[in-house]
Amino acid sequence: MSKVAVIRGERSLETVYKALDLIPYKEALQQWDRVLIKVNFVTSKTWDTGTTTDPIVVEAIINRVRDLGKEVLVVETDATSTNADKAVVKTGMKEMLDRVSVDFVNMRKLKEQVKLNVIDGKTLESFKVAKIATESAIISAAKLKAVSGVIVSMGLKNMFGTLSDKFKMKFHRKGLHKVIHDVCKTLPPTMSVVDGFVGLKGFMPMRGTPVPFKTIIASTDSVACDSVGVQIVGQDPQDVDYLRWLHEFGLGEIQDFEIVGDSIEPLKEIFTKA
Repeated sequence: MSKVAVIRGERSLETVYKALDLIPYKEALQQWDRVLIKVNFVTSKTWDTGTTTDPIVVEAIINRVRDLGKEVLVVETDATSTNADKAVVKTGMKEMLDRVSVDFVNMRKLKEQVKLNVIDGKTLESFKVAKIATESAIISAAKLKAVSGVIVSMGLKNMFGTLSDKFKMKFHRKGLHKVIHDVCKTLPPTMSVVDGFVGLKGFMPMRGTPVPFKTIIASTDSVACDSVGVQIVGQDPQDVDYLRWLHEFGLGEIQDFEIVGDSIEPLKEIFTKA
């Protein structure tokens, strides 16, 4: 049975470690020599606004991955209105990466790009990504966001940001649930670590009300991980099209999983009051 770790605690490396140590991340990463940590830079705002991945979360993941003897890189691509190379500096991520000697890679600027064909997709026939994304484990280091349209923006929605095309808004017109399904079916994350130290409640994933969940959610089953997030914001995972479709495809569990660590009930209350 899939496990989803939920750990409530103060913003610290130790809180992230506790979540990671409750899931089989070592087994999930075992076959890979290189691990990409895909952060969320949909904007250049800092982590405390609830919009971008907290550097402390990424640092903890780096430490655990390095303990396994793996090469590790932190990655993102440019978005319609965000330059990833500027965002890594403005968010404070670059300062941490320099301190721990880990490189940041804007995957859109890599010379080696590949076109991935989508088999039995909902809306895409193909999409382009950096070749390195197809040759590495990907940890989706997402943010816990409740936004209209997709219900939650967590580990699976974060994979939309791997697309090399800068003008990603055009994909929204194709239906985000369909696009998320096609991307994650074709290039699934190896695991998700969701930063809920400060989450977001809003209409869009780049602005809204910061929510102090003081929580880390992690799983090697990214469908189950997102499903827990949907429950936290008071919705039914079965009502989220991309989760239901990916579950039906066999990517992960939408109901048959175990939450380990802390209860999500206090998080539901925090979200409701935000």
